[in-house]
Amino acid sequence: MKITDSVVFVTGGASGLGAAVVRRCVASGAKGVVIFDVSADKASALADELGGTVLATSGDITDSAQITAAIDAAKATFGRIDVLVGCAGIPWAERTVSRDGAAATLMPFAKLIGVNLVGMFDAASQCAAAMSVNEPREDGERGVIIMTASIAAFDGQVGQVAYSASKGGIVGMTLPMARDLGPVGIRVVTVAPGLVDTPIYDFAPPELKEGLAKQPVFPRRLGTPAEFAHLVEHIVENPYLNGEVIRIDGALRMPPK
Repeated sequence: MKITDSVVFVTGGASGLGAAVVRRCVASGAKGVVIFDVSADKASALADELGGTVLATSGDITDSAQITAAIDAAKATFGRIDVLVGCAGIPWAERTVSRDGAAATLMPFAKLIGVNLVGMFDAASQCAAAMSVNEPREDGERGVIIMTASIAAFDGQVGQVAYSASKGGIVGMTLPMARDLGPVGIRVVTVAPGLVDTPIYDFAPPELKEGLAKQPVFPRRLGTPAEFAHLVEHIVENPYLNGEVIRIDGALRMPPK
């Protein structure tokens, strides 16, 4: 499958990693790119900037009906969906037991699982259903699903129990989902980014970013959203990549804290 002439559905597509994927797909000649994001204003602004091949939709990834509505809008506008890139997600940090001996609050944990894991599965399942009726390509391929995990799935730090659990769940879904969807010609691959210079660091002290940038082995810097998007395009276009989790982290292995 090629990005050129494909229809790509991007959750969390209005900023950060998702916005980089949207820009890359437009630059590579996608037939259509659908932004699904909780921020209607940011989604509309990016769509207005990039032109008529981009459709802005807004919704909460934890609301199944809103995902359905966005997929219906994508099919009505572009006729089909070929690729899902799931970038919607939120962070959270809290220790299992605080320094003063209090148990962790349950709701943030449940919210992270709902957004990062359940929302990802719902978007993947619904997009896969839409892909399953596509006309197969020469090699029988009907679609590609790319999910976003994190190296925290493997190297979770102090306070990252909830975040690591949500991302580890995505890692755990990858192979069985690929096995589920292989018979209908849909590939599934997960990307696990390391430290990427996204808006999450916009309000961080400069010394924090400088310290983080020294942690990868090489290149010794933060990754860029454009590098993530480049990998996404390669996954789409390499038909033998399936059921795999790919780290993109400059050989970084996170310390405990």
